[in-house]
Amino acid sequence: MYQPDDGNDLTQKVEVKHIEGLKKYDDCLVLIYTEGPDLGKRFDLKGKIISIGRDPDNDIYIDEETVSRQHAKIEKKGGKTTIIDIKSTNGTYLNDLRLEPYIEYTLKDGDRIKIGRTIFKYLSGNAIESLYYEEIHKMAIMDGLTGLYNKRYFLETLEKELARAKRYARPLSLIMIDIDFFKKVNDTYGHLAGDHVLKESGEILLSRVRREEIVARYGGEEISILMPETNRSGAGKVAEEMRQRIEAHVFLFAGKKINITISAGVAEAIEADYDSKEFIKIADTRLYQAKKEGRNKVVTS
Repeated sequence: MYQPDDGNDLTQKVEVKHIEGLKKYDDCLVLIYTEGPDLGKRFDLKGKIISIGRDPDNDIYIDEETVSRQHAKIEKKGGKTTIIDIKSTNGTYLNDLRLEPYIEYTLKDGDRIKIGRTIFKYLSGNAIESLYYEEIHKMAIMDGLTGLYNKRYFLETLEKELARAKRYARPLSLIMIDIDFFKKVNDTYGHLAGDHVLKESGEILLSRVRREEIVARYGGEEISILMPETNRSGAGKVAEEMRQRIEAHVFLFAGKKINITISAGVAEAIEADYDSKEFIKIADTRLYQAKKEGRNKVVTS
């Protein structure tokens, strides 16, 4: 668990040019203490009712046993932002004060809201502090080299999406991708070339996915893509298109052309009975089957 202090090191990294854009932000809640990878995540309050609780359908989902399924709600109306505890079992705390159920409390800039073990801070739309937490959040969930999500964030999101897919009987697919002969790229052209190939491959894959799909660096040269509302057949078609795009792309480093291909394995959550480890195992097994059969291939069954 990690909670940032109020030091200036990271704040100094936030470029001054971004300050002009602060007026465009909505009032927000930012996660300032959490057991997951979402530290610094900002939840914009856009003039609607925001629900908070343990049910995955909430606008702000907190996966803790001490949090009620429908715990609290926040609403913007009449120029002010209010919070209401919905008679939760363990209470909602505003600046260490336990709120009375069903009574509106007006939020002020800097107020801290504690629900379960998770703590939010309420910030007005022009608060530069929101930039600080946004940078913290990016550092916690992104891979520094590729700009893709990191493995930790992928695994956390995977559990949430599996729970949602199982509950509503919705399709959820996973693509595991590996860059073929990546060690040979490093040995032949150097590790900087390998880094370049990884980063550029990630950009190509990102260009094909929808906003709700998660592309993460799973480890080394392996990339995972989580696809809600997509069955195995649909994910297989996307993986094949990605394979073709990578194969056709001209990778250039230091004036040298590097030929790159990928192999991929595809699985659907229902095949694994919505178990995360089995889900990954099935996709990984198919990935290595693709490599065993000559690479530059997608295996879906």
